[in-house]
Parts: sequence; structure tokens; C-alpha cells
Amino acid sequence: MGLDKNGIDPNNLNLNTTDPTLIGMQRKYCKLGECPIEWATISYIPNLGGNLVYLICFLVLLGIQIFFGVRKKTWTYLGAMVMGVLLEIIGYIGRIMLHNNPFIMNNFLVYLICLTIGPAFLTACIYLCLSRVITAIGSENSRLRPKTYTYVFVGFDLLALILQGIGGGLAATAKDKKGSKLGTDVMVAGLVSQVISMVFFMVLWADFALRVRRSRLSGALARTQPPLYDQLRATRKFTLFQWSLVIATVLIFIRSVYRVAELQEGFSGHLANDEATFMIFEGPMIILAVAAMTWFHPGRVFGNLWVPAGLGTRSQKLDPLSTVKLTQGEEWKDSNTGYRPV
Repeated sequence: MGLDKNGIDPNNLNLNTTDPTLIGMQRKYCKLGECPIEWATISYIPNLGGNLVYLICFLVLLGIQIFFGVRKKTWTYLGAMVMGVLLEIIGYIGRIMLHNNPFIMNNFLVYLICLTIGPAFLTACIYLCLSRVITAIGSENSRLRPKTYTYVFVGFDLLALILQGIGGGLAATAKDKKGSKLGTDVMVAGLVSQVISMVFFMVLWADFALRVRRSRLSGALARTQPPLYDQLRATRKFTLFQWSLVIATVLIFIRSVYRVAELQEGFSGHLANDEATFMIFEGPMIILAVAAMTWFHPGRVFGNLWVPAGLGTRSQKLDPLSTVKLTQGEEWKDSNTGYRPV
């Protein structure tokens, strides 16, 4: 093999250079044991065993989510969840490829971009669930209409995804450190917008919980709650489902704050090159969040009430048009809901 278009001889690399441009042009020809590890996209070799365990966990969770999603027909939730978990899977495949060769930039970008944007789809699942929880408990105690939570916060998620995607694209096509930093800064902006939206979401959720508690103590809650969900609200699984959403939200929030701090320092920063911190605050946070949302899958909790709750339906007394929209050819006969088509 002769010289490439940049005048680099792949068989005779200049391993003593400190010129970042020359290092960047030579890096793609590097292999472990041949080039200094400082030339790699990250200054450590990702642990194969740990990343393989995380990959297997996400594969198992994906299979279970698809099973419940198809069986319970929670299509929108399933779509967002599958996208989020698939991105996590691809991201950890990227880290395993980095273990084999940490000098290949594409391996690094697969890991970076997929693991950065994946959780935004998972928070969308949480927003879909909370809007239905509010419908079931009683929207009178919410400052926003149930559907508004989905529209507003999924909108924020889309903004975060767009910024993170643009940032990832800029980082992938950057020819120098300045371009790479610009891409990183845009990705950080996307992550920050996600963190801010999650803070507002948690504040509104906490406010709703406090208002429900005050209404229950005053005796007003029982008079305003929608009768369609009486039996659902009385179940223990409905309470545990809400706690699973709280746990998932907190875990994803912790992970997002960590990623902001990590990327804020840049790819050469301490956090970006500290695998131990990454293996604690990235993988486990998301795995546990998805596990909580899998064990208490909304389809298992809401049953046939998932669609009516998404539509904001409060009563069993529905007109024929609403009935057609709700049933969609299905037989609504879950004895736990007491719901029957008109």
C-alpha cells in the first residue's frame, strides 16, 4: 500500500509526532499495541465484560417490552420504548467495537451519539404514562390538561433530539478540534434542554401529587374522580406503577446531569475518559429505569383502559362515535375495569 491522499504511509506511521492534525490523519491506520493510547478517541480501552453485560441486559429488556407492547397493544409507548432501547443497544455495540479498536472515530461516534440521544425516547414513554395517570386519578388537580403533558414535554424531547442529532453530525464531520468542539457544544445544549424540561416536568408532577393529597384529605377527591377508573385506582399495581415512573424519572435525570457534566468538559476532559464513572452513571441508570418500566408495564396495569385514558375518557357513558374510536375492533371485556361498549 502506498501513500494515501494526505501523504500518509499506513505501513510507516510517524509515532513520535505531537501534531494533532497529523495524529488525526494517521489514527485510522492505528491498531492496539502499535500506536500510543493517547491517540485513541478515548484514553482507555472500554471493558469488554462490563459493556457486554449491559448489552445483554438491554437485549433482554427489549424482548420483554416488545412482548408486552404487542400483547397489550400499547403502540405509541412501544414505538418510543423500542427506539430508546435500540439506541442503547447500538451504543454499547459501539463501545464493544471501541474495545477492539479505540482509534476508529466511527466506533466512537456510534457509542457517543446513540447513548446520548437514546434516553430522550424513554422520557417520552414516561410522559405518555403520566398523562394517563392524571386522567385516571382526576385532571381537576392538575395545572395542565393530561394531553398537554404529552404534547409539551414530548415537544421538548424532540427539540433535545434535534440539537443532539445536529451536534452529533457536526462532531462526526469535524475536520479539526474547533469543529469537534462546536458539535459537542450543540450536543450539550440538547442535553441541557432535556434536563431543564425534566425539572419542569418533575415540579408539575410533584404539584399534582400534593394537590391530590390535599383534595383527598378534604374529601373532595372522591367526588371528582372519573368512575371509569374506580377499580383501577383501587389496585396495588396502579400505586406501584406510579412509583416505578418516579424511579425511572429520577434515574434518567441523574444520568442526564452526568452526561451534561461529562460533555461540558469536552472529549479530552476527565469525566469523558473515566470509565468507572461512566459504568456507574450511564448504563445502570438507564437499565434500572427501563427495568422499572418493564416490570410495571403500562399495558399490564391499565389493561383495556390504556386507550380510553390516552383519549382523556372519564365516563362509561360514551356516544356511539366515541365507542367506535375506543374499541377499534377490540372487545373491551376486562372484568377489572367494568367497561363495556355502548
